[in-house]
Amino acid sequence: MKLRSIEMVLPEADKAADFLVNVWGTKLAAVQNNTHYIRGSGTFPYLVALEEGDSKYVRSVTFVCESDELTSLKERVAQSGFPCRPEACTDLGGGEGIVVELPEGELLRFLVNAEEVDALDDDDLPVKLTHVVFNATDAERTADIVEEVLNFRVSDRTKGMVFVRCNDSHHSTAFARAGFSSLNHIAFEMQDMDAVMRGVGRLRDDKRTPAWGPGRHGPGDNVFAYYIAPFGAVVEFSTAVEKVPEDYKVGAPEDWTWPENRIDQWGMSDKDFAGLKVAEETFRFHRTWQPSPLN
Repeated sequence: MKLRSIEMVLPEADKAADFLVNVWGTKLAAVQNNTHYIRGSGTFPYLVALEEGDSKYVRSVTFVCESDELTSLKERVAQSGFPCRPEACTDLGGGEGIVVELPEGELLRFLVNAEEVDALDDDDLPVKLTHVVFNATDAERTADIVEEVLNFRVSDRTKGMVFVRCNDSHHSTAFARAGFSSLNHIAFEMQDMDAVMRGVGRLRDDKRTPAWGPGRHGPGDNVFAYYIAPFGAVVEFSTAVEKVPEDYKVGAPEDWTWPENRIDQWGMSDKDFAGLKVAEETFRFHRTWQPSPLN
């Protein structure tokens, strides 16, 4: 199973797309049905869908999987009783599957038979999304649910987050101990650390400074630089997170400690991190359908 994309609804989607393409450094894949599709250099048809709407919310976060994975997932979700509906995807790339609603409103979409595209030879484009992180009222409960129902696995726990993986990458998502439910941030995986720093340079040319970073995380070991996009979402330049084995020992908060007022391997101050707080509640979740039986 792999994380593919995030689908968001917001006013002035064209301006958000313009920032991601012409400043952040992605490529416009298509504009269809009032939705801008933004891709990277990898084989996914898009990484971010920006749909025009009157309010801001996360429509779904999409994973692609194999048929046997989807069959098992349907069975577990049916047994759990969580809201779920069949999905015939009308977004770029198509596919079919299910959408599952977690207790705090997160809508996770799981697709099979989704089309891929030819990779692009451009070292400044992000390769893919490496993770999408959610704020949670109860991060531990949500992590327990995705383990039991979605067959994801917790990789690490810190004072701030529970990190969860769906394959051998350390995390494809995480749940922040925020006390409310919303999107926390979107992370774009760059080719390497040099590509991250070139991205920082592009943003500096646009007179934008990081809200946090550059630095290197503990859990995942990835280099990062966070920005607050003009449309309100927190977006991250990232290198690939580390690959972990099946028997990876789950870390506890006491395993991830730093010197006082420091919160990453390179010694970034926690004051730097404070700049992200203003955007944490921007994209809430939006229940647009009633539960229906699985087909």
